[in-house]
Amino acid sequence: MLSLDFLDDVRRMNKRQLYYQVLNFGMIVSSALMIWKGLMVITGSESPIVVVLSGSMEPAFHRGDLLFLTNRVEDPIRVGEIVVFRIEGREIPIVHRVLKIHEKQNGHIKFLTKGDNNAVDDRGLYKQGQHWLEKKDVVGRARGFYQENRSVKDRNYSFLILGL
Repeated sequence: MLSLDFLDDVRRMNKRQLYYQVLNFGMIVSSALMIWKGLMVITGSESPIVVVLSGSMEPAFHRGDLLFLTNRVEDPIRVGEIVVFRIEGREIPIVHRVLKIHEKQNGHIKFLTKGDNNAVDDRGLYKQGQHWLEKKDVVGRARGFYQENRSVKDRNYSFLILGL
């Protein structure tokens, strides 16, 4: 049993070895958190890396693909751009393409999204009464992606494409 083997190993360690292992584990966890927070600051996105969870963006992206995001305030949102957005009342962000942009005379921009593999736009996904998304709804915009295990004639390939 795995848990009993682990406990046996811990019992055999002296206090110095145990403290050293705990310290190493703490350093690994804190390093990962610092890297994540650093990526958040650099990209301007609360979630600089996301995983595609559904097939709504196929054939461009498949389940399990990684998207690298930025969310710089000064960059305008464009038609055709892939955005990750949150809908009020839903926990999981959605990855879809900008279909239309609606710009008011005061410069305020709203936009409509749609999954590449979906028949209709996303208005049915938005909260009731909402017909457009706003910049505040955007978690980030796809600037690169990582796809793994795409078979081409019985060969597996991994792709990493960045367009920063």
